[in-house]
Parts: sequence; structure tokens; C-alpha cells
Amino acid sequence: MPYAITQNCCSDATCVAVCPVNCIHPTPEERAFGSTEMLHVDPKTCIDCGACADACPVDAIFPVDRLLPSQREYASINAAYFEGVDVEGVGFEGVEPAPVEDGPNFHAWGAPTFERTLPSDFAPLRVAVVGTGPAGMYAAQDLLLHTPAEVTLIDRLPVAGGLLRYGVAPDHPATRKAQDSFARFHTHPRVRTHLGIEVGRDVTADELAAHHDAVIYAVGASTDRRLGIPGEDLAGSAAATAFVAWYNGHPEVPADAVELSGERVVVVGNGNVALDVARILVSDPDALAATEIAPHALAALRASTVREVVVLGRRGPRDAAYSRSELLALRHLPGVELVVDDSDPRTGRAIEAAAPGDRAAVLRDVPRRAVDWSLPPAGGRRIVLRFHSAPVAAVGDGAVRAVRVTDDGAEDGVEVPTGLLLRAIGYRGVPVPGLPFEESTGTVPHERGRVRGLPGTYVVGWIKRGPSGGIGANRGCAAETVGTLLADAVAGALTAPTGRPRAFRRLVKRRR
Repeated sequence: MPYAITQNCCSDATCVAVCPVNCIHPTPEERAFGSTEMLHVDPKTCIDCGACADACPVDAIFPVDRLLPSQREYASINAAYFEGVDVEGVGFEGVEPAPVEDGPNFHAWGAPTFERTLPSDFAPLRVAVVGTGPAGMYAAQDLLLHTPAEVTLIDRLPVAGGLLRYGVAPDHPATRKAQDSFARFHTHPRVRTHLGIEVGRDVTADELAAHHDAVIYAVGASTDRRLGIPGEDLAGSAAATAFVAWYNGHPEVPADAVELSGERVVVVGNGNVALDVARILVSDPDALAATEIAPHALAALRASTVREVVVLGRRGPRDAAYSRSELLALRHLPGVELVVDDSDPRTGRAIEAAAPGDRAAVLRDVPRRAVDWSLPPAGGRRIVLRFHSAPVAAVGDGAVRAVRVTDDGAEDGVEVPTGLLLRAIGYRGVPVPGLPFEESTGTVPHERGRVRGLPGTYVVGWIKRGPSGGIGANRGCAAETVGTLLADAVAGALTAPTGRPRAFRRLVKRRR
């Protein structure tokens, strides 16, 4: 019986490396790698050895005959990929593969290109990694497994993990499990970890550089993008990133930061974060109690009066940024109805015209109806997907009571009553004191990970390439940065540290 890759796929390609028959695609050497939502097992080639399932860091691979009812669609999703795409990622006689993203922050990360050895007479490098999320830990892993480097891990939060700990929804425990593969490096004999230390507040970039041969910044994108509409700063209007941090128990978000007293919540955005927020808001609290959700969030959700979440997309269903896997999950949410508001005729036309494999095609089996927003939410719990609906204003006197959105045929749009408005339109990087910063992209300018104008300073992850790509995208990204760092070391481009490791530990202890 062949295996199938399911919703939790992180695309870090660990499974590809262990497959004895090369049945998992796209691989890092193929053009489609990094542009597909997940990896796929070819059922005609799979020999049922289970090596991929054993290696998967997020428990996303199962035998087809053991898939749960909510996962059975993945057997056909895996098979369909190979019916429409050859192993080089080129479409033929079927579905065209998802197009590779383009833009100033996109790079199709390939396999590492550096030689993973240093000259035998080369002294071990001392490297600081700022940030303990996936990007930083992939960089640390590369250094520890392939060089004799000594690594200093630094994080501004009191607990390691970054977005894996505070950004993944609590009802995705398998995805969170990716932390386990990194946990062994926190106690590695060549690692020193300093938590609760922020660059620019407790130590400077110059002090870090003075005590290490190189510094890798993996600080992510810690703020959100704004809508830029009137009323956005009213009470009851917030970033979805803050809501995610709230239900994950982020230490910088107060337990009383969110109020769930209304019947309807409007979420602006069409990415996976928007779907995460919608799903958590209407999920059965008893089911969430078995997860790692923050106790204060669970208590608030138990007392919540929210019965409906409206997810607004500025464009049509074929342009949605969420993955097909996350959309499929909404169709199987117990006790929750998923509805598409098709008051705009373009929505229905796009769904019907969607090709097989297009995420919009998933909506063909979802009920479609025009929703009358002058009425209170219907009985039960439901999620409404509303496309072609850009918010133009948050309406209210002191607090949000409605969101005015564009509407086909209505000159002034339509008002959707709500007690809470959450914007989920993307993350954005913030400047790191002592490093250059590009305001237009929210990233640190670099060349293959090397920060421009600062020898020995490197970036990895979202602060390097912008907030795109999931967990696995950071593996190739980190390999490129580490490769650049090692090449610089061999070329003599690094400056030897002037401070000893013990001196840095004393410095941190004084500043903490």
C-alpha cells in the first residue's frame, strides 16, 4: 500500500533524502521545488518501506489505507500530481503546476552549493545565531552537523522556538512537532543558549560581532501590515498576528488583549493565517482543550458568543493565497458550516471555471449563496468566504461595529456588522539596530545571505527574503547563507573576534 503526504507537509525535503526509489517530488533539484504547496508521493513507484514517514519531522506521511476520513482526499491529491506533472515539474496533459512566485524577495532555494568541509588547520568558527525559529535552527543545524563551529543561540523571548512555538495554530500539533527535531541542538556540547536577550536593547550588533567570527540574524518578520483605511485604529480592530500570539500564550501579549463578545468576526485576508484564525474562533473549545492553546484563550473561547467568521478576500477565489490543504481542513471542521458568499457573480464563475488541482476547485462542493448582511448570523457556527471584497472603512463610534467593503453593483459598498476586525494581510520585518534595512521590502539588504556593508554579518529566513515560504523553505535558505559564510571564512574575509566566549557570557549576564 503506497504512502501519501497530507496537510501538515513542511516541504523541508527530509523525506526526499531517505526515499530509496525516488518517488517523492518535487525534489530540491527540480524546478518546481519551493513553488508547490506540498510534496507528493508517486503511488505507482512507492514501495511501502515507510522510510519517509519515519523521517518526516511533522508527521505528515501515512499509508493510504490508514488515512483518516478527513485525510482521504490526499491519496488522490498525491496521485493527481503525477498525472499532470512530470518529475521536472513541467506540466503535461493535465494540471499546470503552481506558478513560481516572482518579486524582489523571492528566490527559488536550491540544494546547498558549498563544500561542507573546511581546511584541517582551520580553527573552529564562533558563530552567533540571533533567533531560534526554524530559519535560525536550520542554520545552526547546518553548522553543527557539517563543521566544528561553536554556536551561540540568542533569542529575545524567554522560550526558544520563534514562530514554531508562537505562530502555529494549537490544533496543528504535528506541525509544532518540528520543534522536536531542533530541540537536540539546544543542549549540543558546542552550543550556548541565551534567552531573553534582545539585540539593540541588551547587547549591540557591534558587541555581538566583537565576540564572534560571524553573526547570523534570523529575526523573522515580527510585525504586521496595515490596511490603511479609516477607523483601523478603533477599539476592536487588531492584527491577526496579535490574535495568533494571544491564543498561543506569547509572553508579550496580555491575557485580556482579545474580547469575544460579538456574534460575528471579520477577518481581512486570504492566506493561511486568516484561515487559522477563522478555524480557532469557531472550533469546539472541548477539542481545543486537548491542544497546547493558552489557558486564558481557551477560557475566552468557552465564554465566546462568536458564531460566524467572515473571511474577506480582495480578489477572487483563484487568487487566494491559502493552501489547498488548509481550505480542505475547513470542509471537515466538526459542527461548522463553510459557505461561499456568491453575491458577486465573478465568484461563482471563477469557481466553476477552475481547473482540477486549482485551490478554487475545492470550493465547488461548498454551498454558495448570497448572504444578507443586514440580518444577524444564522444559527449554528459557520465560516463565510467572501471574495472581491476590499475593506474601505471600519465603522464605529469609539469601537468597531461594522466593516464597509466593496460590493458588486453597490456604489458605496455594503456594511458587514462585526464586533471584531482582524487584519491578516501579511507579516513585515522591522529594522535591527546596527543593520541596514530596506523599508520597501521590510528586509535587510544582502547578497546570498551576506549583509551588504557589514563583513561577518549574515541573514536568513523572513528578514532575508521577506515573509514568504513555510518551515521547509528555511532549510535551503539557511544552506545558502551558511555556504556564503563558509566561503567567506575560507577566503579570509571574516574578522577574528576580540572577545573570548566567557567574556560574552559575563556581558550577557550583566545585561539580562
